[in-house]
Amino acid sequence: MNQSATPNRPTFLTRFKDDLFAGALEYVGTTVFLMLALGCVQAASAETQSSQYTSNVDRTMYIATGFGLSLLVSVWLFYRVTGGLFNPNVSLALLLTGVIGPVRFVVYCIAQLIGGITAAAIIEGLTPGPLASNTIPAQGINSAQAVFIEMFITSFLVIAVLMMAAEKHAATPFAPIGIGLTIFVCHLFAVYYTGAGMNTARSFGPAVVTGFPSGRHWIYWLGPFLGSLLGAGFYTILKHIRYWKLNPGQDTMDHRESPIDPVRRVRTSVSSMRSRSRSMDDSNRDATTSQFVSEKPVAPDQGGHPSNGAADSAGGRRPNDSPV
Repeated sequence: MNQSATPNRPTFLTRFKDDLFAGALEYVGTTVFLMLALGCVQAASAETQSSQYTSNVDRTMYIATGFGLSLLVSVWLFYRVTGGLFNPNVSLALLLTGVIGPVRFVVYCIAQLIGGITAAAIIEGLTPGPLASNTIPAQGINSAQAVFIEMFITSFLVIAVLMMAAEKHAATPFAPIGIGLTIFVCHLFAVYYTGAGMNTARSFGPAVVTGFPSGRHWIYWLGPFLGSLLGAGFYTILKHIRYWKLNPGQDTMDHRESPIDPVRRVRTSVSSMRSRSRSMDDSNRDATTSQFVSEKPVAPDQGGHPSNGAADSAGGRRPNDSPV
């Protein structure tokens, strides 16, 4: 029998093995990311307690910088291996947009949640004092406010991942920088109000290790989940309207696509206006000349006098002449 000319597709077992290997490495990457990030939170909290000169602003900046740089480094290390997601909510957005399949989504979520627990346990074992990285809404922030804050900052992260990493363009290799900066600025906004979870694995790990000290832990499941839906929905709209046609060539490296010299552009515009004005004058002059040429001369009558067209042949009187 003749073998099919089409290449063999990987079997379900082969794909499942690849998903398991990717999940194992995603677990390692999540552990590395959250170990660095939660370690920064622990250090910031310890320094705040030991120093009377450290302000909450300094602590917020410390935590935001720690999370942003931790994600930047970790994603850059692992994004060619597993994609460097480290976040079940980002995984959900990639599932909804068709970037990953359902099996890999489940494997990744399990790996990321276990990675969060592992990282929190390592930080608690390596540092003195209680674990200080639980995400709890600040005093005065109700549950609805906390959910929506988490929803919006998670959606910003999802959009950053989809537009910078999932979309392939000239700047894709530098996506970890943009994603890390997104984490940084979202933490500057939300770390004081909600702890800036924006990652269920990040909130789940410390909560498991410390015995779920807050009764509002559900916020960090619902809020990021809604953020995944919002970010994926916005990305879907952009793809549907073919966003790249609205402002084409933004990622090109061809210098010929750059704007022309402004002085040259002005000179070209002035020259074009003069040419159009000259053309209009010439066309008006030609029209006037053709009008005079088209007028017929008056033909003389038989008596040598000019004829007025409708003269009376009997008496030489025109029809409109007065009889007086």
